[in-house]
Amino acid sequence: MIRKTRLFTPGPTPLLPAAQFAMAAADMHHRTPEFRALFQKVLAQLKVFVGTQNDVLLLASSGTGAMEASVSNLTSPGDKVLVLTAGKFGERWVDLVKAYGCVPDVLEAPYGKTFKLDDIRAALKPEGESPYRAVYMQASETSTTVSHDVEGVAKLLKGTDTLLVVDGITGLGTQSFDVDGWGIDVLIGGSQKAVMMPPGLAYLSVSEKAWKAMDSSKNPRYYFDLRKERKNAVKGESAYTPAVSLVAGLGAALDYIAGQAGGDLEKGRIALIDNAQVNAKATREGLKALGFTLFAPDSPSAAATAVAVPEGMDSGAVVKALKEKFRLVTANGQGTMQGKIFRVAHLGFFDYLDTVAFLGAAEHIAKDTLGLPVEYGQAVAAAQKVYAEAVKQ
Repeated sequence: MIRKTRLFTPGPTPLLPAAQFAMAAADMHHRTPEFRALFQKVLAQLKVFVGTQNDVLLLASSGTGAMEASVSNLTSPGDKVLVLTAGKFGERWVDLVKAYGCVPDVLEAPYGKTFKLDDIRAALKPEGESPYRAVYMQASETSTTVSHDVEGVAKLLKGTDTLLVVDGITGLGTQSFDVDGWGIDVLIGGSQKAVMMPPGLAYLSVSEKAWKAMDSSKNPRYYFDLRKERKNAVKGESAYTPAVSLVAGLGAALDYIAGQAGGDLEKGRIALIDNAQVNAKATREGLKALGFTLFAPDSPSAAATAVAVPEGMDSGAVVKALKEKFRLVTANGQGTMQGKIFRVAHLGFFDYLDTVAFLGAAEHIAKDTLGLPVEYGQAVAAAQKVYAEAVKQ
């Protein structure tokens, strides 16, 4: 039998064909009216996709570049910041703020769990200490597939001078944000996630509160100087050479998302989120039907699902078997979770039939590789029930 490669990792994710075609045809120079028009169009579309009236900037980097920019542009050496971490990407925030001389207080939740708002509230008001310059957190912790309560944290910061910076790299396109209403000062996204593109672009919304904070920030910055990007964006340019073909592909991807809702990008964004959430729920129910244990059952992300393998088994065996037997590429756990969980994605260019395909393959692996008592069709049937209920609404 032929085997078609299916990418089920939480980044990079499957590529949108229309974006690939647009990238292949993008042979324009970046200092021309043609590119300026494209760049301004994409920046305007990104504001709708993020859901904000704030400036949205586009950087030629991975999402980590935008994370670094949100530290270098907003802080000074010696600034106290609060980092909320419950996985590998929360730990990345810790490394970044330390690299720029900040003094982090770190509030940790166990892998697979989220934070208690009471603990955050207590951390935000330490006796005899000055307020934090910023709070850094994830919306969706990709390494453990946990969703965090961004709105709840934002409410705790309302009316304070503390900035809220959110890594939404796998959150955007899979969960809803009221960026302006909640008061998110920086929200970060990446091209290799829900917008169905290759890696190489990061985008971030920046509030007026954050722009004002940059005036007093003393950390060095050059390539990632957001003030330069804001100044150039008005003219339809980036401060430095942009990733021209990726920008063209992103424009095509955003057009596609809008086209799923009759040309309305805001409604298309909502449909994209709904799609991820239904596929995530269908996947969770299917895997539970096979006897798997969800790693983050209490606050699951719609970007991806993490699954714990039975005691004494190696999740790497599942990842390997799915790839060898079906060319289906999933992700092992990261760090201390390697060998204990595997992760399957739902964000971006996945649909319900992709979910059915994955669960059909998972039935074979559960039965043949792990020796679980599986009846063919039981995972797929559980997913079908979720889908049938969703389309009724």
